[in-house]
Amino acid sequence: MRIKAILLALCALCAVAGPVRAAEPIRLGAVLSVTGPASFLGEPEKNTILMEVEKINAAGGVLGRPVEVVILDDETDVNKAVLALDRLIKKENVAAILGPTTSGNSLAVMGKAAAAKVPLISCSAAEKITKPVSPYIYKVAPSDRLAVARILAHAKAKGYKKLAILSVSDGFGQAGREVLKELIPADGFELTADEVFGPKDTDMTAQLTKIQGTSPDAVICWGTNPGPAVVAKNRVQLGITTPLYMSHGVASKKFIELAGDAAEGLLLPAGKITVAGKLPDADPQKAQLVAYAQAYDAHFKAPVSTFGGHGYDSLHLAVKAIADAGSDKPEAIRDALEKIKGFPGIGGIFTFTPEDHAGLGPDAFIMLGIEKGDWVIVGQ
Repeated sequence: MRIKAILLALCALCAVAGPVRAAEPIRLGAVLSVTGPASFLGEPEKNTILMEVEKINAAGGVLGRPVEVVILDDETDVNKAVLALDRLIKKENVAAILGPTTSGNSLAVMGKAAAAKVPLISCSAAEKITKPVSPYIYKVAPSDRLAVARILAHAKAKGYKKLAILSVSDGFGQAGREVLKELIPADGFELTADEVFGPKDTDMTAQLTKIQGTSPDAVICWGTNPGPAVVAKNRVQLGITTPLYMSHGVASKKFIELAGDAAEGLLLPAGKITVAGKLPDADPQKAQLVAYAQAYDAHFKAPVSTFGGHGYDSLHLAVKAIADAGSDKPEAIRDALEKIKGFPGIGGIFTFTPEDHAGLGPDAFIMLGIEKGDWVIVGQ
């Protein structure tokens, strides 16, 4: 484990009013997968947090104090995520923690944050992170259940009756698989096959061949890169034309790069930020999303992604809670988070309650297709 970035925001305050420069920083921590297999998720989260902290401090910080975020890279390793969280709590004395990036790492560390009574705002999607509700644990990535519901609504509209699932065996895949196995029969579909692949597998032709033998109307693949890109390529190599849905775990241009031509025609639920410029002008989030996407592109010369939005939302929700509480004490932040209602984020409009620490509804997802190497909206 190594410290990937420590943002000492005081350095960015040269043009800011004197009282903010002189005040003691409010210290937040973040555990992100900046390197390793999930770096395509964690890097935009880190970039966005750094960019937004600079903006917050340039505007005067919060409670008249600058914000400082200590970002630790877990390298997509669950053991290093645990060590990073321990460091943030015991040595860095942070007021709240953003992340981790992945579901598996979030599930591994959330008990420690709760025991230490330090609020944790996860950037990952697994429903188990906030169900059942733990007083100090929140998340900003839309729940798997919302993504599955969006896929099944699309499949029903297409007249499909039989579905097969192919999921990765890590935390994200296991969480999605559980929801798929619950909702597919509950929505009146027949589940024809339930296959699994490993996070480091490089050939899924055996699972796809077995699935094809059950004659599904469509296949749902649940995982994050690189496995789903391998599934897409194997599907083409086997000459399979059965429609293939992907999960929101691959909603970035990186997936299209990895899958190449095999990505053509695939479908997936994704956050609106993925296609911000293509949204109808009447969409209430469009202006905010376009502004964030343009700022990200200007800073990093790279396309924005859903995952950078998770970094944005986790940071801004923590800062709003501190402002609302008038305090950077962890218990006060926790209490204020639970009272946030109608907060416009990148992933959607957040409303937390004592019974709901996920905060988003079905409108957090739209259905996208991939055509000519780019995203197209196929359903709101």
